[in-house]
Amino acid sequence: MCMYKYILRPILFLWSPEKIHHLTFGLLNAFSLIPGFLTLLFGVKKQKNQFVDIMGLRLSHPVGMAAGLDKDGIAIRSMSKLGFSFLELGTVTPKPQAGNPKPRLFRLTSDQALINRMGFNNLGADALAKRLKKRPKGIIIGGNIGKNTETSNIKAVEDYAYCFEKLLGYVDYFVVNVSCPNISDLRELQDKDSLREILNRLLEIRKNRNSSVPLLLKVSPDLNDKQLLDLIGVVKETGIDGLVATNTSVSRENLKTDSEIIETIGNGGLSGKPLSKRSMQMIITLRNAFPKPFPIIASGGIMSSKDARERIDAGADLVQLYTGFIYQGPGLIRQILKKL
Repeated sequence: MCMYKYILRPILFLWSPEKIHHLTFGLLNAFSLIPGFLTLLFGVKKQKNQFVDIMGLRLSHPVGMAAGLDKDGIAIRSMSKLGFSFLELGTVTPKPQAGNPKPRLFRLTSDQALINRMGFNNLGADALAKRLKKRPKGIIIGGNIGKNTETSNIKAVEDYAYCFEKLLGYVDYFVVNVSCPNISDLRELQDKDSLREILNRLLEIRKNRNSSVPLLLKVSPDLNDKQLLDLIGVVKETGIDGLVATNTSVSRENLKTDSEIIETIGNGGLSGKPLSKRSMQMIITLRNAFPKPFPIIASGGIMSSKDARERIDAGADLVQLYTGFIYQGPGLIRQILKKL
């Protein structure tokens, strides 16, 4: 972890965030083909199993990769070798799309945070399904699904249905993303009527295909009390299998970064340390509403082993890393497992 923090990270952070992201993935894929190289580079060691049985799946331990880090499944093998027990791919949409104009990913280093307005840039559900036909065995894969930017909310249910049907049989669980702040009008789909329609459609497809693949919903940290109560009601009514809490936030409160820099960056979803308190509150609220064994995956603001431990103690079954992984490196996985 020290080597990453004091040597590798300062070098990586000299590059623009999106450029170094693609470069790093390419290098990791190449390095993963060399036996023992990732162990040497990052000090990655095979973790002692801390088995978690959840949603009909057996995970070797409770730490996974959050959606957004590998949208198209191009780094499945290398991410797995870095120590994650499960990988959530996406957000994927029916058609390929380029996403929002660049620059669209920004570091707030003094806050240990990121702001992104990527806009669901991905190669599309067909391309992901094709890649997953050759997925390595023994790796748990989740599929995070959304709608194309050009698709109106009235027709959004068809986009979710397309992704669900296309990836059914290739992923081990699904996550419905209606809470990302970077797609125009997407969060309107958190309205209880729209959300009910989408979830019921996917459950109907699952039933017709004689499948039992788990279906989860990703929750926004920006919901007010009424919206959260509505969401809880829809989840109970539809009977979906679990929740991921939370997505990125539009909030800019209590940041150390200069306000002029924040204003220059503009819109986007905030992730990282500033979300820690709110995401933790959401875990507590949701666990009170949904007693175990209802699955809750903690995502958002997990920057240390202490953060992960607190979320597990609050009722989360699994934790996912994104921004914490970027700032702390692969050693964070090992530190979390030691803490657990």
